[in-house]
Amino acid sequence: MITRMVKLIVLGLSLLLLATAAELPTKKYLNLAAIKTIASAAEAEAQKRNVQVTICIVDESGNLLFLQKADGAGLNTIQIVQKKARYAALYGRPSKAAADQLKDGNLSVLVFPDAFPNQGGVPVKVDGRTIGAVACSGAASEVDEAISQAAIDALLKP
Repeated sequence: MITRMVKLIVLGLSLLLLATAAELPTKKYLNLAAIKTIASAAEAEAQKRNVQVTICIVDESGNLLFLQKADGAGLNTIQIVQKKARYAALYGRPSKAAADQLKDGNLSVLVFPDAFPNQGGVPVKVDGRTIGAVACSGAASEVDEAISQAAIDALLKP
């Protein structure tokens, strides 16, 4: 009788654990393999365009995952690229959006937390959710953004 009761308790606990685990959401994130793919694609695109840029990859909270400065990129690009990437991750839109707001006369963008009105940062979105961002700095802003987008495309290609 006790053995049967123990078996029923164990079975009940097992089912409870399975039900709890099944309710946990799965979360996409930028793992090391994804970071390497993005970085490699960004570097290749920069070389193809013959520009020297700093490349930055952040997670969805804007935390630094990867930073690489090309030999010919300016030292100022190290801080600029992180701000571009952080904006794209936190706001879930390209940093160009802030630049466009400023260009349109909306000065309030200058006081938004972590706002950076400079083109070049692009969010990484999977299933409509931002899981990180990529940014480049050192070339013309539209080239920085094109390199970032090419890197994301390399990651998300079918």
